[in-house]
Amino acid sequence: MSFFNILDYGARKNEPILSTDAIAAAITAASEAGGGTVYVPSGRFFSGAIILKSNIELHISPGAILSFSDKPEDYPIVISRWEGVKQEVHTSCIFGIDLENVSLTGSGKLEGNGQTWWDKQRNCPEELAYPRPKLVSFDNCRKVTLRDVTMNNSPSWTVHPVRCQDITIDNLSIFNPADSPNTDGINPESCTNVRISNCQIDVGDDCIAIKAGTEDTEVRVPCENVTITNCTMVHGHGGVVIGSEMSGGVRNIVITNCVFKQTDRGIRFKSRRGRGGFVEDIRISNIVMEDVICPFILNLYYFCGPKGKDRYVWDKNPYPVTEETPCFRRIHFANITARRVHAAAGFIYGLAEEYVSEITFDHIDISMAEDATPGQPAMMAGIPDMNNRGFFIGNARDIRFRNVTVENHEGPAFHVENGERVTLENCESRNTKQPEQLLEQVTVKPAEEGP
Repeated sequence: MSFFNILDYGARKNEPILSTDAIAAAITAASEAGGGTVYVPSGRFFSGAIILKSNIELHISPGAILSFSDKPEDYPIVISRWEGVKQEVHTSCIFGIDLENVSLTGSGKLEGNGQTWWDKQRNCPEELAYPRPKLVSFDNCRKVTLRDVTMNNSPSWTVHPVRCQDITIDNLSIFNPADSPNTDGINPESCTNVRISNCQIDVGDDCIAIKAGTEDTEVRVPCENVTITNCTMVHGHGGVVIGSEMSGGVRNIVITNCVFKQTDRGIRFKSRRGRGGFVEDIRISNIVMEDVICPFILNLYYFCGPKGKDRYVWDKNPYPVTEETPCFRRIHFANITARRVHAAAGFIYGLAEEYVSEITFDHIDISMAEDATPGQPAMMAGIPDMNNRGFFIGNARDIRFRNVTVENHEGPAFHVENGERVTLENCESRNTKQPEQLLEQVTVKPAEEGP
């Protein structure tokens, strides 16, 4: 295999001078040779956007740091997706489009220097003419490998493959401050055949989010055949999240052998009217969670983002089922433990016209926090802050709980509104703070007023 050391192309080690052109020259030389490894040796190198080519491995060696500029002019404008919509955005720090057989490897570090970008987003977003760069993203690529690299302080989302096939993401360490805005860890969007394993993710937004575009995405492409295993998630708004951009559909997902700690929510599904699409055939097992607001959320009244406060989104009266109606079905949870849960053991709420259906919980053990902090289990109009609640279920059909234990809760362990065929098998309520009540079922008439 041919090696192309960026020092040989003029890169400046440990000097505050951009080596963008030198790295580009090394990538071009490797491409013209038919492919090879572009080698970043130990030391700190400053750079603007790096554009990869097919058959290239960018190898960040031990002790090497690629430190990225925080100046907008170092990131040309390209067409890519941002929050599910194709639009003009800043090029990512490392970017590729229409590539095949491309890799980012090595036990070195990418430093995104996101602080300046975060400050603008918080304090003067009008200064951001285009969405912030992502740290690593690929558009319409095939055979992509990301392995062993540490990624710090991304300007926005950290890893974002879009419309890619055959992706391997292994042993990444991703660290963004818990309060940094929109710094998701790994977000595969409209991708096929994705393998995420052995990653440590500690970020300011969703740790892993599976997406498939919004209703404003012209071409609907599903995200499918995704496995997530042996990962540790810390902080962030969710451990693994599906949606709310899921208009192309999400299916065939397996999540297993993971640990979530202080991730706000655990496994979170979210969408709303207008998005259309489906989420189906999901298997989630062997998960341990600690200190989360709510371990399980399936919410089809998610109100954040454009149009999120419209009556069409929040109205609990049934609407006609159309291509704009999203659907959650065939989702299965097993062998999961959650400790120090604050708001609710679970929140499952389908649309009045499209119930969440075919959901199972098997061998689940939930313990509520003794000193729970009240909070909203899901972002949905009309849901007050809760603490120490059990499972809160609405507009649901064919839901089965088997060998589920809820401990240290207030009120019923299972509260069901407008449920059909909700069954409990060998379930327990332990150490309730009120007289024990396992199941409460009610029929709720929708209110006429808004949120």
